Amino acid sequence: MGQPEISVVVTIFNEEGNIPPLLEAIYTSLAPISYELILVDDGSTDRSVEKMKILANEKTRILVFNKNYGQTTALAAGIDHSLGQYIVTMDGDLQNDPGDIPMMLDLAKKGDWDVVAGRRANRQDDFVLRKLPSKIANWLIRTTTRVYLSDYGCSLRIYKANIAQNMGLYGELHRFIPVLARQEGARMTEVDVRHHPRIHGTSKYGLSRTFKVIADLILMLFFQKYFQRPIHIFGTLGLLSLALGVLVNFYLLVEKLMGEDIGGRPILLVGSILVLGGIQLITTGIVAEIIVRTYFESQDKKTYTLKAIHQIGKKED
Repeated sequence: MGQPEISVVVTIFNEEGNIPPLLEAIYTSLAPISYELILVDDGSTDRSVEKMKILANEKTRILVFNKNYGQTTALAAGIDHSLGQYIVTMDGDLQNDPGDIPMMLDLAKKGDWDVVAGRRANRQDDFVLRKLPSKIANWLIRTTTRVYLSDYGCSLRIYKANIAQNMGLYGELHRFIPVLARQEGARMTEVDVRHHPRIHGTSKYGLSRTFKVIADLILMLFFQKYFQRPIHIFGTLGLLSLALGVLVNFYLLVEKLMGEDIGGRPILLVGSILVLGGIQLITTGIVAEIIVRTYFESQDKKTYTLKAIHQIGKKED
């Protein structure tokens, strides 16, 4: 069998009730397309794996984790094992509709888009616990990262394989996948997709994730601006702190030369802290630069991504 056109990665965690209708919907929707299905079980404690083994067809592979690692890690594993030209990601709760995949694939091919993101139309979730926190998070991410998508929480997306396989997923960064894709230079668009109420199982999301999202956003902003040049932020802050500290201490020196007693003045402590803090920030920036250099050179990673290489042949006489 040759390379499939798409690889569909579905993350599963305790979804035994959704497995039969999910697989039926996927197999029916993708019948006209060359595809492979990768089901990633994220340490389910119910009968999800057993049902997948019974119902899976010959185009399906099942990856089973030995414990629960989280959605981001499950997505990373699925993407790592994908062989398709395009990679589709979706949740296994059946709120995403596999019937939207052919439409999204057609849009990606016609527009030569690197990423087509789903935008949940008529979202079937509780307003207070799900929709409102999601709207706030979407606005915050859009405003700070300047990656203008409407729905960061929709996991139904399609990517060109080279984009998906170079995003470097880890931790709990699945909500920020579009930001990671943009860092790879991806051209993105979004399209309305269907959203269904959850019929089986319970939601794995809630208000408790809000603070984690904010913490991850801070990390993403740092990655977006300073990942390859950490000295720019640490060095700038360090030089500013050092300069203020020198000015404060110079002022105190003048005061001392004029006969003033400066030994008990709090500003002396402030000046010392600013100088030491500046030195420490600059040193941290230098160490971070060495770590980044080691990260790239030790793994033979490139600091760039090529979209294409064109070889212009010589014209014959």
